[in-house]
Amino acid sequence: MRRFTAITLVIGLLAGALALLGIPRPPQLSGPTTGDADLAAAVRRAAGDTEGLRGLSVALVEPGRVRVAGLGERNPDGAPVEADTTFEIGSVTKTLTGMLLADQVAAGTVRPDDRLRDALPVSGPAGDVTLAELASHRSGLPRLPVTSVGGAARIWWANVTAGDPYAGQDVDWLTRTAGRTEPGDGRGRVEYSNLGAALLGQALAAKAGTSYPELLERELLTPLGMDRTSVHVDGAAPPAGHADGGRATGRPADPWTGSGWVPAGVGTWSTSGDLGKLVAAVLAGSAPGADAATARFERDDRSRIGYGWFTTRHGDREVVWHNGGTGGFRAYVGVDRAAGRGVVVLGNTDRSVDPIGLRLLGVPEEDLPAEGGAGLPGWVGVGLALVFSLIGGLSLLGAARRGPDRLSLLDAALWLPASLLLAHRLGEWTVLPGWIWAVGCGLGAAGLALAARRWRTLPLVAGVPPWRRWTGTVLTVFFVLVTLVAVA
Repeated sequence: MRRFTAITLVIGLLAGALALLGIPRPPQLSGPTTGDADLAAAVRRAAGDTEGLRGLSVALVEPGRVRVAGLGERNPDGAPVEADTTFEIGSVTKTLTGMLLADQVAAGTVRPDDRLRDALPVSGPAGDVTLAELASHRSGLPRLPVTSVGGAARIWWANVTAGDPYAGQDVDWLTRTAGRTEPGDGRGRVEYSNLGAALLGQALAAKAGTSYPELLERELLTPLGMDRTSVHVDGAAPPAGHADGGRATGRPADPWTGSGWVPAGVGTWSTSGDLGKLVAAVLAGSAPGADAATARFERDDRSRIGYGWFTTRHGDREVVWHNGGTGGFRAYVGVDRAAGRGVVVLGNTDRSVDPIGLRLLGVPEEDLPAEGGAGLPGWVGVGLALVFSLIGGLSLLGAARRGPDRLSLLDAALWLPASLLLAHRLGEWTVLPGWIWAVGCGLGAAGLALAARRWRTLPLVAGVPPWRRWTGTVLTVFFVLVTLVAVA
């Protein structure tokens, strides 16, 4: 018995050591550099520790020129980030929506105090909020509408699995949902609302008698020559040559595609060069709706907001900006009017690129906002990784030592690969060390060795009616298959 215990221990140690070859490893900003070499070098300095970054596309706007550089890889296969590589830009789209409002106000098509219901068939109290309130996040509408427990669970699961939380949510869905959503007590205060921004853009499009993507193309993208910026929604494939998005832990992420949410940041793809054209035109005041970047309302003692654009004080300078984030991308656009400079930073993981943009604008380190920790989603990922890394092996070891029959060993053995895959794909591995997963593999291998030894000494079914044990095994197979498909 002691000899077999030693053999089991050796098997576990060897399996754990081999598993180190496949432990979850966050991406690193490595590989090639394209475009302006000096700018690329400055970006690497500004990025500092590059764990969790895979690829970056950057534009630096200076008086008389726009410099562009690509760093790293646009996908896990190692393809480099090129000048025409497109990224999801997320909520940076809100600045475009704000500019559409400012442009239509200047043209006399709408007024800032027009009500939402005047352009979009939204019933209930939400229809009474104004276009200016929507553009400046002062509508009192929630960040996202939660219409049911099932809807909240759907959003949570999409966030955990890097899926698309907005799939199937078109303009009609958005309008109906807004009619069931009431502004809260925060109306009049700046409280960020994706729902409000989406409703604003769809209202402007309805007022113009067209769709939001067509309005955006006609009024902003074409006049600015932004020919690499496009909208891809409702299951449409991303643009050719796009970057693949992913979590900072390495898990691939699905694009976001719900067409109702385009004005708030779903489905819009662009390049740093195209957004550099936007920034240059905002600096020059020549962009349609450039007045949207003018701060109008107080947010707090350091920050104000215009129509979609924030203005924040960093020490002795002010930066007009917006960032963006989807399941697998981050974006930052910033303008320092006093210095006549602007920056665009696009990344294809969910690690924030805001600090890179601010450093490139010359904001001193002591004036940078504090970077947040892992946050609740991150710590949920830590818990998932820890539990699923260890529970499969520990459960199998327990079943191999005390299981009454072969089916109990089979049930535990079936859960082992599923739990390890869940840990590998869903874990927050920028916080938790990857060797935890290798430990789980070692425990599982030891459990398999012990189960194999006991297998021939046990009956097929014992202790309960056979139908109950077989039903449990069938359900185990079903749930394991569902799990594997869900996280594959």
